[in-house]
Amino acid sequence: MDTGAHERLRARALRLGASVSADAGTTRRPAWWRLPLLVFGFVALFAGVGAGLARLAWPVPDVVAGVAALHGPLMVCGFFGVVISLERAVAIARPWAYAAPLCAGLGTAALLHGAGGATAWLYLASSVLLLAASLRVLARQREGFTLVIVLGAACWCVGTAMWALGAPVHRIAGWWIGFLVLTIAGERLELSRYLPPSPVARRVFAAIVVLLLAALVMWPLPWAPNLVGVALLALAAWLLRQDIARRTVRQQGLTRFIAVCLLSGYFWLAVGGAVIAVAGLTPGHGAYDAALHALLLGFVFSMVFGHAPIIFPAVLRVAVPYRPWFYLPLVLLHASLALRLAGDAAGDVAARRWGAMGSTLALLTFIAGILSSVLLAGRRESALRS
Repeated sequence: MDTGAHERLRARALRLGASVSADAGTTRRPAWWRLPLLVFGFVALFAGVGAGLARLAWPVPDVVAGVAALHGPLMVCGFFGVVISLERAVAIARPWAYAAPLCAGLGTAALLHGAGGATAWLYLASSVLLLAASLRVLARQREGFTLVIVLGAACWCVGTAMWALGAPVHRIAGWWIGFLVLTIAGERLELSRYLPPSPVARRVFAAIVVLLLAALVMWPLPWAPNLVGVALLALAAWLLRQDIARRTVRQQGLTRFIAVCLLSGYFWLAVGGAVIAVAGLTPGHGAYDAALHALLLGFVFSMVFGHAPIIFPAVLRVAVPYRPWFYLPLVLLHASLALRLAGDAAGDVAARRWGAMGSTLALLTFIAGILSSVLLAGRRESALRS
């Protein structure tokens, strides 16, 4: 990992009280005891991806095909719920916080073992615990970015509570979008102190967040989803203008890779926001599929690709050296998503199906790339010790 990334992780660890080493885990023993919690997340990821493929008539195992209707909850609550709450638990270094990823993982396990009635309530418990952990961070550091992160966690609570009480997924999709978007925006706002926005820019950011939350509260109104799209489009423009990635993309190695992931992710955030602003978010239409996947696949997974080489060392204390092949799954992700959205626009089911399969291959390729990087680093360290 480059020096700049080390310094950012060190500063973040010190500010949030994280129990990670300054060199992202390369000088401390691996925290393998956290791995089972992370495995819960990847089980949800594979099940959720398989459920998505099943919805497009790709052959998948029966256990996955049986939960095809819950593709969204598996991805948002099962996967991202585990990953985000696990990272937050590491940050505050309190044993009780690890119950959040555990509850999310148990929710996925219940769903896959036929006890789906408990799933929403376990996911809700996870979201409440994540909110509690986020509030603890806010109590430690009263900053704008920690408040935005709390608001993101609150969005997950609201949406999951509504789902547990019987609301259909499409009615609460906006709240789950708010959860992921505000969580990411808060993290990026934190790093904006390396290229501090002007007071006017900060006020604009606050206005965008207020607009997004107000639109979510007014979601039952027919024009409220369009307003959410306007807020997302404005946020994409703000991030593209203010994020430090505009400068770090000129560097080399991991720093450039992260910047490329971020900037390309902001493009998809703008696309998703524009689609919702124009067409709303009504299920059953190509615009619905296009908007959700531009946001939750193009934007959010671009962030995952960019931050994984930092998050994995922080959580598991294992080195994930940058490799040039990290770009391969990123390119495949964007190309396959573009194919899917073209299929949505043209009503071409085959393009949507192959776009979904391409995105699946992108995720699998990225996971394989991260694992191979970890294994190569481990072999090199063992060789040096011997």
